[in-house]
Amino acid sequence: MSDPTATFMQFRPDMTGIAYRMTGSLAVAEDMVQDAFLRWHTADQPAIDNPRAWLLKVVTRLCLDWLRAAPQRRGQYVGPWLPEPLLHTQDAPQALKHMHDEDLSVAFLVTLQQLSPAERAVFILHDLFETPFDEIATLLARSPAACRQLASRARRHLTHRNRPGPAPDSTWAMRVAEAFLEASRSGDEAALRTILAEDVRLISDGGGIRPAALNVIEGVDRICRLLVAQSRRNGRQAPPVLYRDLINGAPGFVTVETDGLIQTTTLTIAGERITAIQIVRNPEKLAGIEGRLVH
Repeated sequence: MSDPTATFMQFRPDMTGIAYRMTGSLAVAEDMVQDAFLRWHTADQPAIDNPRAWLLKVVTRLCLDWLRAAPQRRGQYVGPWLPEPLLHTQDAPQALKHMHDEDLSVAFLVTLQQLSPAERAVFILHDLFETPFDEIATLLARSPAACRQLASRARRHLTHRNRPGPAPDSTWAMRVAEAFLEASRSGDEAALRTILAEDVRLISDGGGIRPAALNVIEGVDRICRLLVAQSRRNGRQAPPVLYRDLINGAPGFVTVETDGLIQTTTLTIAGERITAIQIVRNPEKLAGIEGRLVH
């Protein structure tokens, strides 16, 4: 019989990837996988014909149980919700053959949260992790036909919400990010207007713990005024930059702000302009990143 731990580790990345997309939290995903590990070691392993299917079933059910309480948690959330940031330098939360940068984007993860838990589970398992509908049907205690309908509804919803396409060339995108960082830190409104789309949106997630905009800020005029005013308040004390690279597959950076805490800024780029600025300030979502970058 094969080593149980080695078998588990073979499928651990995919379990983490599914749980991260289901919950929007890498910390929660890792807790789910740890729980699945404990259940795996107490299971009757010789009786399990398909370890991957068994493990994905366990972690998906754990996520569905967790999500039953999510409406209450999300209903109490202060301000806009964004997923926990994932740095490019972290291990990919899935096997490389299932790696889709656009499916880790902030916009896509936010849109996934609009699906019902069952729709989310079927779409992630089938469309992203190539799990057959017959296996998903057993996992969810539904018929294969019902699972196909769930997947179809999820795809329609995601298409309606403009599922993001492949990310732009990362080298070019990082140059745009650097230009944005420089212009926003110096308060150069003219430069900002050359790289921000007219309908650009700024979403800031402080979770009610740190100051952040309670609503999405829309339009180049409003966002330019906000960034210029912020630059003037900071004066010459521009926030130190700890990280410049991809975050959730998009260009971004991690800075230490004037309150001494870190934040992440991720940029969505379409064409030649920045269409969205996503800022995570909630320290509960940044603990893992802080542990990696702050020594």
